[in-house]
Amino acid sequence: MIIRFVKMTFTADSVEVFLEHFDKNKQQIKDFEGCEYLQVLRDKDNPNIIFSHSWWKSEEDLNNYRKSEFFGGVWKRSKQLFAAKPEAWSLDVLHNLT
Repeated sequence: MIIRFVKMTFTADSVEVFLEHFDKNKQQIKDFEGCEYLQVLRDKDNPNIIFSHSWWKSEEDLNNYRKSEFFGGVWKRSKQLFAAKPEAWSLDVLHNLT
C-alpha cells in the first residue's frame, strides 16, 4: 500500500475555488482503480494550505492515476490556483495500528 500526501498552497481568493473544484471531482478520484481512501485536510494555522491524503493499493495504481487523462484535467485546473509549488510524498506503510 502507498500513502500519498500532497501539500498545496493557494492564494487566499482561490481556496474556495479549489474546494469547489475538488468537490466536483472527489468521487471520481475515490472511484479510480486502486484508490482505497481519500481525504482533504486544511492547515490549522494557515487556511490557504490544503493537503490531499490518499491510500493506493500499489505504486502502479497511483502512477496509473497520475498518468490518466482525468488527473491531467483536474491537476491543470488546480495548478492555476497555486501560490507556491506543491509538495508531495509517497510513503510505504510500516505499521498500522487500528
